Amino acid sequence: MVKRAQHGLAAAVAIGLTLSLAACGTAGSAARPVTFTNPVYAHDFPDPFVLKAGGRYYAYATNTNSEDTPSLVSRDLVHWTAGKDVFPVPPRWLSSDIWAPDVYHRPDGKYVLYYAGRDITVGHECLGHAVAGSPEGPFIDQSSTPFVCQAALGGDIDPAHFVDSNGRVYLLWKNDGNCCGVTTYLFSQRLSTDGLHLLGRPVKLLSNDANWEGDLIEAPTMWKQGGKYYLFFSANNYASFDYAVGYATCAGPQGPCKDGPENPILTSKCRAAGPGGETIITDGKGQTWMLYHAWRASAVDDPTVGRELWLDRLDWKGGKPVVEGPTCKPEAAPAP
Repeated sequence: MVKRAQHGLAAAVAIGLTLSLAACGTAGSAARPVTFTNPVYAHDFPDPFVLKAGGRYYAYATNTNSEDTPSLVSRDLVHWTAGKDVFPVPPRWLSSDIWAPDVYHRPDGKYVLYYAGRDITVGHECLGHAVAGSPEGPFIDQSSTPFVCQAALGGDIDPAHFVDSNGRVYLLWKNDGNCCGVTTYLFSQRLSTDGLHLLGRPVKLLSNDANWEGDLIEAPTMWKQGGKYYLFFSANNYASFDYAVGYATCAGPQGPCKDGPENPILTSKCRAAGPGGETIITDGKGQTWMLYHAWRASAVDDPTVGRELWLDRLDWKGGKPVVEGPTCKPEAAPAP
């Protein structure tokens, strides 16, 4: 009995010490969320892209009323803090706002930001790139002309990079043909390792050829899962309930690609209207998540509300992506 009592006392002391140390460890910092409820950022943050670097998540978005290239920072994908305007000084060729930024973390540790903006000379949206030593910027582009500009196809928007498992880098984007009655395509072209030079020729991956896609497809995101290539994209009128996310399976980063038979896989639901502009990230346990923007269902295309940031689990069932969303009730939070 004495030995048992001593053992129980020692256990109690150990438990108390553990709890005390845990309390000290969490002091002054937000505890890891167990659940979350959408939206995870209830402010205007359209066309999000999320990068993980140095134990933090960095999100970048199309210009808002207050910043040309707004950013957010998070440690858990749930709690987001407004960051800096990461690209405050535009290049000489740019005459308009900056759309849909995407950031590539190079092997040498630097960062390349790809973006879309209207070119002064051709009068269309075109693509540019800027470089920084930190994910927080400032990104600098000293170019006198755009990086990509297919003026005959209506210009170009929505750049997105993809790094294959062999280290090869690719740039994907969409020609802005819906601006002027031209078919919209998603393109892919190989990049140099430093991300600043195009190699070879652009290849067409998909076009808006399904009824649900309406007049356009855009926002390409390529992802490799289980050795297979998946091309996610958004389609239809971004300022409506019809805007949605679909996917295609591809033989490689430059296709050929085939639309998923279940498309679209993310549509307007509960409080989310017109979900799209998707980006994919993994949490600390390798679970995939999709972040995207959506209007409030009660305020579609209301500039005073804008498009808020949503987060939902992305699973893979039978080799097919399944997005558990849009969700409006509390959900299990990403792992740290």
